[in-house]
Amino acid sequence: MNKTLKIAAAIAAMGLASQAFAQITFYEGDGLRGRAYSANGQVRDLGRVGFNDRASSVFVDRGRWEVCEDSNFRGQCMVLRPGSYESLSGMGLNNRISSVRPVKVRDRYDNEAPPPLAQPSYEWRRRPSERVVQVPVTSVRAVVGTPEQRCWVERQQVNEPSRPNAGGVIAGALIGGILGHQVGGGTGRDVATAGGAIAGAAVGNNVANQNNSYSRDVRRCENVSNPKPEYWDVTYNYRGVEHRVQMNTPPASNIAVNAQTGEPRM
Repeated sequence: MNKTLKIAAAIAAMGLASQAFAQITFYEGDGLRGRAYSANGQVRDLGRVGFNDRASSVFVDRGRWEVCEDSNFRGQCMVLRPGSYESLSGMGLNNRISSVRPVKVRDRYDNEAPPPLAQPSYEWRRRPSERVVQVPVTSVRAVVGTPEQRCWVERQQVNEPSRPNAGGVIAGALIGGILGHQVGGGTGRDVATAGGAIAGAAVGNNVANQNNSYSRDVRRCENVSNPKPEYWDVTYNYRGVEHRVQMNTPPASNIAVNAQTGEPRM
């Protein structure tokens, strides 16, 4: 009996330990940017830690967590799995989370959020309780994108080379010969017949070839410059060391960096 109780106590302790090591971090801005708050256990009211209705993105390091829009886990709630939730707008929880708590990892929940990103895509996210300082930006260079290809379809007139048409030549020659035969008499009639045949053949050939011009859709393309910057190459100096970072938006005159390493924090 004592052995059974010890096993049960050990299992319970393991469950509590797994929840104790669980961690979730909230960020004020989208993309894991801005001020951060991290929790290792349930928080019934985020207002007590100054983070009520402030979260716009979340990173779940370990475990599963239930976030709710009202204090004491009321209102709309969703269960988050490990990974990066770079925007809460799609879940209807942007700036609306008021309480959070860990839940059992192996259980299934009807209110699970869509799958997150496996790893945070924003490399320079700010860590909880991290000391940052503002340093001046020394240079900014906008890097524009590569030229883009623009294509369109237009109507074009096409003229094919004329080809002798045997049917048209023969038909024209016969008609021209008949008409020439009806002119004059004797030798003159023979001459008129031959001339009519020659003229009729030429006319027949021209008539047969007059439909070689037609229109069709033609696809045309050209390369155009892309003036929109793809990113901004930013340089700053911290403690005598030059640092560079690529940013998706134009920087301000100062940039936040880690007070110890000088790494940027957005």
